[in-house]
Amino acid sequence: MYVIIVGCGRVGSSLAKLLAEEEHNVVVIDKNAEAFNRLGKRFNGTTIQGCGFDVKVLREAGIEEADAFCAVTNGDNTNIMASEVAKKIFKVPKVIARIYDPRRAEIYKSLGLNVISGTVLFAAMIRDKLIEEKFSSFLLETSEFGVLEIEANEVIVGKTIAQLNMPSQFIVVSLIRRNYKPIIPESTETIQNGDKVVGIASIAALSKIKKHLGVK
Repeated sequence: MYVIIVGCGRVGSSLAKLLAEEEHNVVVIDKNAEAFNRLGKRFNGTTIQGCGFDVKVLREAGIEEADAFCAVTNGDNTNIMASEVAKKIFKVPKVIARIYDPRRAEIYKSLGLNVISGTVLFAAMIRDKLIEEKFSSFLLETSEFGVLEIEANEVIVGKTIAQLNMPSQFIVVSLIRRNYKPIIPESTETIQNGDKVVGIASIAALSKIKKHLGVK
């Protein structure tokens, strides 16, 4: 995949190194040349000094061939402008913008722009660790559902996946068995001691779900 990243701060540089290690073609754009030092000597992608929404700079980065575009600078306006140029002018298939202001993130989402609010995600991660350690609402980027991990207990051992499921409230999506790879289980699969069950849960019904599954 050919990926262009605008912004070489902590997020941009980490993303660039991850993608490069996976052998994707990566181009990083930043106004500050010193920011590229974060990439380290092993980074084998391309770096370009310049403005992330400058058409000339983007053409130099090869945006006409890009499969994906990420704007992750520390400025919402820059990220939005760069993403709009990539999406509307150059028709890049996948465009993602990092937005700090949660209110603006919702507005731009409603306008069809793919945005990620680090503020919302980080707050959700802290909330999950404080309140429900085995529950991760931030993984789905929604305030309605989350991912719930349950260790087999006396209430669910011997029951089938179908018996664990709660229509519209909780659906098992994966079963992790000791010494085996995670699987997507059949509805007839029976829970054994040592198993871990992973499911999608309704946040509104979380208390009811935990009671049904014997989770304290």
